[in-house]
Amino acid sequence: MLQVLGLSEDAELVYEGLLADPLLGVAELRSNLGMPEDRVRAGLDELVRFALVRESRDSPGRLRAVNPEVGLTSLLHHQERELARRQQELAAQRSAVTDAVSTYASLRHGPDDGASQQLLSLDAIQARLEELAHELRHECLSVMPGGAQSQESLDHSRPLDHDALDRGISILTLYQDSVRNDPATYTYARWMTEQGGQVRTAPVLPPRMLIFDRRVAVIPLDPENTRLGALCTTEPAMVASLIAVYEHTWDMAVPLGASQDNETGLTPLDRELLRLLGGGLTDEAAGHRLGVSARTVRRQMASLMERLNATSRFEAGLKAAQRGWL
Repeated sequence: MLQVLGLSEDAELVYEGLLADPLLGVAELRSNLGMPEDRVRAGLDELVRFALVRESRDSPGRLRAVNPEVGLTSLLHHQERELARRQQELAAQRSAVTDAVSTYASLRHGPDDGASQQLLSLDAIQARLEELAHELRHECLSVMPGGAQSQESLDHSRPLDHDALDRGISILTLYQDSVRNDPATYTYARWMTEQGGQVRTAPVLPPRMLIFDRRVAVIPLDPENTRLGALCTTEPAMVASLIAVYEHTWDMAVPLGASQDNETGLTPLDRELLRLLGGGLTDEAAGHRLGVSARTVRRQMASLMERLNATSRFEAGLKAAQRGWL
């Protein structure tokens, strides 16, 4: 139950044991839980880090469980603050990646340098991706922004993904939340998970990228127009930067099957829409960031205003902030 908050199963069992009987020590917990002492102690150490147990003032040397209402709520608030911090980091990294992509785009006017190869046609891109998929040995990370994917793109990807999954390759894919509204892309994403791949979604994503075995990265020369070509690079610094951005985004994304926050009823897309519009973006600009149409933005915002019983977007923003949605 508490693993969604980052606790291990052992730590949760130890916490439950202490809540049931606050006087239990390591020996009693080991006996009651049927767990080796090293795992009991590791669970206690973890609970200390999460501030779910504290030293007893009545019995020095023993640990007492913190009231779940206090401890778990405090832990959730801490994780929300940490998520906000990481979102700020991701925004800065997204900007850095965009700048880097723009800088490397200048390579299209010069020769390849050995570490980077320009792919200036769709056929050249597809041929290189087929080579990299064939050489793939361990893992493929991909970011697919822009909501719905074209049927042509899905058709080209399926045989490559199928072959890699059959070979035991780990495939991790990030889509925007808006793919849930596109039957073809959503069906493809579900097929991926059924075949053993991992798929997560986020409201906003960094530019499109593919990373093969954490060694080779393929990114568009122009993120706003992927048909202009791509850059295939093995430059260690650039590949490492792209991996860092990917991992931050992956950690904040939600699995394909997840839909909404159980406490607020908000989807990640709802929350990001409120944030973008609250930051002054137009419907068109917000839709572009989220991979949906301006019409969808307006419809979704109207639904949120109805839930908040607000007569204007300004009032909706105030009420959303009062409820802790922003």
